[in-house]
Order: sequence, then C-alpha cells, then structure tokens
Amino acid sequence: MGFLKTLKRDLDVVLERDPAARNRLEVFLCYPGFHALLWHRLAHWLYKRGWVVLARLVSHINRTLTQIEIHPGAQIGQGLFIDHGAGVVIGETTIIGDNVTLYQGVTLGGTGKEKGKRHPTIGNNVVISAGAKVLGSITIGDNVKIGAGSVVLKDVPPNCTVVGVPGRVVIRNGARVKPKEEIDLNHHLLPDPIAEAIQTLQNRINQLEQRLQELEKEAQDDKSLQYAQ
Repeated sequence: MGFLKTLKRDLDVVLERDPAARNRLEVFLCYPGFHALLWHRLAHWLYKRGWVVLARLVSHINRTLTQIEIHPGAQIGQGLFIDHGAGVVIGETTIIGDNVTLYQGVTLGGTGKEKGKRHPTIGNNVVISAGAKVLGSITIGDNVKIGAGSVVLKDVPPNCTVVGVPGRVVIRNGARVKPKEEIDLNHHLLPDPIAEAIQTLQNRINQLEQRLQELEKEAQDDKSLQYAQ
C-alpha cells in the first residue's frame, strides 16, 4: 500500500472508531495516536534499512511529542487505532495484526532480559482496554477483547475475552468472527468472575439464613419442646 493510501487509511480508522472525531483535518492536527503511528512508520523504515540509531532517535522524538513509545522494530499492520494514547508502550519484537485498537496505558512488553522474540504477537480485530499489560512472547488470537487493567501472561485463543490479574480467559459462547467494520469496541461490557463468585456466595448465605429462620420458627411452634417434662 502506497504512502498516501496508508495515510488515508490511518485517518479513516480514527473516524470509524472515535465518535468525537469530526473530519480528517481534525484527526491530522489533533490526534496523538495518529501522529505516533506516522512517526513510527518513518522510524520502522529507517530501522529495516540498518539505520538503527537514527530510527531510535525518531522513536524518541515520537515519545517526547505524543507520550506513546513504539520501538522502531515493532511490526504494525493496517488499521491500528491508539485512542488517547498517553503511556502506551510497544516493544521491539511486537507484531500487531490488522484493525487493532489500543487504549491509553497499554503495554505490549517483555518479561525479562531474554533475547529474540520477547514481546507479544497480537492478532486481527483485537481490542486492548486502558491500562492492560500483555507481557512476554505470547500470542493473542483474533477477535480477542482484553479488559481494562488486566495482566496477560499466557496465550489467548481467538474469540475470547480476558479479565483480571493475572488475566483469565472467558470464552464467548456463539461468538462469531466479525468483519472489520463491526469491530466490537464495547470494552466496558466484560464479565467479572470475582464479582460472580461473591454473588454466588451471597446467594447461598441468604438461603442458609432463610432456612435458619424457618427452623427457629418451627422450634417455637413445637409445644412439646417448650413444655417438655
């Protein structure tokens, strides 16, 4: 895809997924996520040609201007949308597929000083919510949704949601692979396994209290117990 087509695609992605965006000019002038992606494409072009120091310098300028840190070695597909973006970190060996959405504070990072592939591979149509951390050389499948504040340390199969610390997979029954124009951005509508467990315990306590009240009433009504010789 040529530069102008890529530029147009990057602008249109913001208009598709951010209801606050009004036109391409506003996106071009005012959206740090778009700016960060533009700077990264230059840094990555330099990096692939062996101009590593210059590429890192461009990346550093990018971080200074946008508060988004993308290593020039990261491979990013078409249709990436970084919403707000402050605090987003994308590591050197990260691979991001098409139509991915990242919210502020997301980290796609490593877990130590290991060499080689040490950052995540993100599939297509993935939504990673604010503050989520995806760490290590793991694979996140297509159509995955990761909840805000989650810490993901293991592979995630396609068509799943992940919540919690550490991240727990919740398979969405009957989930279908959605086309890119139907990407599910409702990242606030996620199940909470801990809340569900607490609610189950509360329901059981209510049942036991009700049974205890019934037994106490039966004991009061039984005259043979009240007036036993």
